[in-house]
Amino acid sequence: MRRHFFAIGYFLFGTVMAGNAQQWRMQPNSLVTDWAKKVTPGNAWQQYPRPQLKRDAWMNLNGLWDYTLTTKNKPAPSAYQGKILVPFCVESALSGVKKPFLPENRLYYRKEFTLPANWNGKSILLNFDAVDWEAAVWVNGVHVGAHKGAYDRFSFDITPYLKSGKQEVVVAVDDPSSTGTQARGKQQLPQQGIWYTPVSGIWQTVWLEAVSRDAWISELRIVPDIDKGTVKIIPISNRPLRPSYKVNISVSKGGSKVAAADVVVNREVEVPIENARLWSPDDPFLYDLQVSLTDKDGSVLDKVDSYFGMRKISLGTVNGLKYTFLNNKPIFQYGTLDQGWWPDGLHTPPSEEAMVFDIIKTKEMGFNMIRKHIKVEPDLWYYHCDKAGILVWQDMPSGMAVEPTGENGKPFHLQHVPNKGADLHRDAESAAQFEWELRRMIDQHYNSPSVVTWVPLNEGWGQYATVRLANTVKSLDSTRLVNAVSGWALRPVGDLHDIHTYQTTVVVPPQPVERASVIGEFGGIGYPIQGHLWDPKMRNWGYQTYQSAEELLKNYKHKFDQIVEMKKNKGLSAAVYTQTTDVEGEVNGLMTYDRKIIKIPVEELKKIHAALNE
Repeated sequence: MRRHFFAIGYFLFGTVMAGNAQQWRMQPNSLVTDWAKKVTPGNAWQQYPRPQLKRDAWMNLNGLWDYTLTTKNKPAPSAYQGKILVPFCVESALSGVKKPFLPENRLYYRKEFTLPANWNGKSILLNFDAVDWEAAVWVNGVHVGAHKGAYDRFSFDITPYLKSGKQEVVVAVDDPSSTGTQARGKQQLPQQGIWYTPVSGIWQTVWLEAVSRDAWISELRIVPDIDKGTVKIIPISNRPLRPSYKVNISVSKGGSKVAAADVVVNREVEVPIENARLWSPDDPFLYDLQVSLTDKDGSVLDKVDSYFGMRKISLGTVNGLKYTFLNNKPIFQYGTLDQGWWPDGLHTPPSEEAMVFDIIKTKEMGFNMIRKHIKVEPDLWYYHCDKAGILVWQDMPSGMAVEPTGENGKPFHLQHVPNKGADLHRDAESAAQFEWELRRMIDQHYNSPSVVTWVPLNEGWGQYATVRLANTVKSLDSTRLVNAVSGWALRPVGDLHDIHTYQTTVVVPPQPVERASVIGEFGGIGYPIQGHLWDPKMRNWGYQTYQSAEELLKNYKHKFDQIVEMKKNKGLSAAVYTQTTDVEGEVNGLMTYDRKIIKIPVEELKKIHAALNE
């Protein structure tokens, strides 16, 4: 059993609210997106959050919660300080709080809710899609569980703890931020350069769903096989295997059923898909899937809706060199480095509309890929990539401790492997936690056709056991490519040989016989635009910085033309431009941080990128 910072016993919380508890309003911020101006406590992220395992009976708990931000050495609060808008983190303007969270802090949340009357006799699941970093949860004064990890969803069956009338949920959160080695991506105390404002607490949707008391479908594993013209489906139940539980599977195409099968729960079934329509960036077609769990008498215990895409990602050989293939044909992957940060919501986009804007604009610019950089997004983000036809390289968020008072008073990144350095030796407990979160990332996004590459390590940040980690990822998912290390301290393992090059003259990567050659980061051309800077007083970061749109376009074309040449004559399979948007002190985005200005016109970019199709 895992150790958590809270004892199983629940300390008594007072339920008396402070009489002058502040109601929500977005806090003043240096930059605000247009979508943030539309956010209210009543409309904050009300969409169904899990498209690949969708049920009808659910209830959203986003909105105003009570909160108290205190320290670990103080008792639990008897009253709360004010209101916080979930699912925005406490440091964000949209949370209505916008307070820093330090490693010695503890954040408490409280929410009351009433269950629908027609949920009587059901099991009730309490779902958290992401909390950064360590959470403990109580329902009606009883401790129901705890969780570590900033990017994976977790759930508790709260049925035994419910009462008649109003229910109460309390959440307490600790976050070591950059003083710990946990996976956290670009978060750093203090914020500086290419490191961003930390994120603490609830930052994705909190919700309830009602399921059968007997059993329900807890997971689906979907494996398309275009060579055989089949899709393998494994429906997994929360209960131990019972032969009486059967699963009915129905596959539809445009509303018409095209395949069906029956299987015992927790067993694999291979369903033929005749004349399969293949998923690709040019034709991102998705099959609808309905899965029903039945008992021996034929009664339906659970029913979920899902979807899948028929596609294959692999390596292939052309003229003796390895290339990335999609659906058994070479494909050049050209994408942006996408941090997924927002000036008003930090990790959390202001709305689904805002989130989709970034994806669609990237596609309209002529990119066919996004490298999701050391952050894991909400399930809905992958769903929209699936629908739009965007290939996704998914990074595992990295972690390494930071010494805030390093040399010259600047933060010093511990556990950082230099370009030609040896792997770190990580302690067993933190390694086990990292690898648990790595596995959760893979398991929870396994079914998204858009995800084509896993990237477990980046630029030597917290890099350890590289060969073992890469082989572990491949063993967990042999259907996708593994980019063992993106940039810097490379090792002879995985499917891709990935260099980073920010020079004006782009470095040509080598062509290893056994791996495809890619450039995981290049570009980084800065163009600061006054009135759209997160902090005009700081050194706004770009690897080369220019002061006009004309200079930006000229230098973008100069670098891009070298990518085209490498694609034609140097065996290059993919390239990732830094980056989609400006982020805090970085001004090397194709869009400003507030998404109000696209620095190079979309049609101009699309015209430039057409050279990759020649």
